[in-house]
Amino acid sequence: MADKTPPKSDAPFASRIDPTKESLSREQMHFIRQVELSQWKKKTSKLRTRNVVTGLAIGALVVGIYGYTFYSVSQERIMDEIDEEAKQARLQGPKSGAN
Repeated sequence: MADKTPPKSDAPFASRIDPTKESLSREQMHFIRQVELSQWKKKTSKLRTRNVVTGLAIGALVVGIYGYTFYSVSQERIMDEIDEEAKQARLQGPKSGAN
């Protein structure tokens, strides 16, 4: 497991090369760059999609928390109004020794 070098292949089309150590022609280096660029474009499109989905999920969570907070605050205001009405009803009600 400690050895990170890939095993050598007998097939010339499947062997791995290190472009920094081997002398490659200008066309070969250009081809390698083109292949790397196309692979990078494939990966970035998948990554972009994943980032958009993650961003939308986080945004939906934030909007949900924000909406719930406003809903809770509006409920508290209603409870304050009900408490105020109950207080007025107690004050206007008949007086007894228990009040």
